Amino acid sequence: MHDLVIETSGLTRRFGGLTAVDQVNLRVSPGSVYGFVGPNGAGKTTTIRMVLGLIRPHAGGVRLLGQPMAESRRALLGRVGALVESPSVYPNLTGRENLEVTRTLSRAEKRQIERALHIVQLQEAADRLVGGYSTGMKQRLGLALALLNEPELLILDEPTNGLDPAGMIEMRELLRRLPDECGATVFLSSHLLAEVEQVATHIGIIDRGKLRFQGPWEELHATMKEHVVLGVKRPALAKKTLERAGWAVRSNGSDRITVTANGNADAALINDLLVNAGLHVFHLSVQRPTLEDMFLTLTGNAQGGG
Repeated sequence: MHDLVIETSGLTRRFGGLTAVDQVNLRVSPGSVYGFVGPNGAGKTTTIRMVLGLIRPHAGGVRLLGQPMAESRRALLGRVGALVESPSVYPNLTGRENLEVTRTLSRAEKRQIERALHIVQLQEAADRLVGGYSTGMKQRLGLALALLNEPELLILDEPTNGLDPAGMIEMRELLRRLPDECGATVFLSSHLLAEVEQVATHIGIIDRGKLRFQGPWEELHATMKEHVVLGVKRPALAKKTLERAGWAVRSNGSDRITVTANGNADAALINDLLVNAGLHVFHLSVQRPTLEDMFLTLTGNAQGGG
């Protein structure tokens, strides 16, 4: 087995005077669910298009499944499934008929239709016209189309885009199951950080065309300390007391302060310090940083997307 499913080296793409993707070195391991996140215009979709060979890089290269994309594009794409933007489906055909059209073109085995319908849980709607499908059902049909050739790598660009809460939950559960059910590595981009946080095993954060971080969740969390949130009667004095003792403190407004710390052990020390200083602590909680917290720290942006 190849060590990396996706490997890019110095991947660069410019549009006029703008460098949309700048020296990006992706490393995607087999069996992972790799979440690719970044602010609007960060270069996510451009990167995906270069990985799939839809546009050419101005510098750098792509290896898929251990082979150079430039030399083996057609053979490699036969081992890759992709859903980029909205799925292309025929609304006047049934779900099953849409799958049959794609199966015939790709020369996949007929049994793959039932397998794909089962994986995305569309068996009951398979013989209905796609024009009557909800957005979530169309997304799942698009995913079924991408699964027809039993891909080793599945690339999904904004797979939860436009879905209602119920559809997002269905897609989230489906993405979690894919590596085990299909044996496929999943590479997905999304602006919905909370969704990525719940399904991804590895994270890549891109900002202004540069890859700011990539690695497993544990490695990302190790870069960020937890926070102790305190409710105190005299927050200004509490902040000054903790800062004199060497803690990093920020005010949250009104009577709350946040201290950068390491879990429950530090929380106990902070509480004791304030109580011994005669300050009344009426609230204390330890908060682990979310993907959004870490994203904002790494990019310095107020919002994510695109």
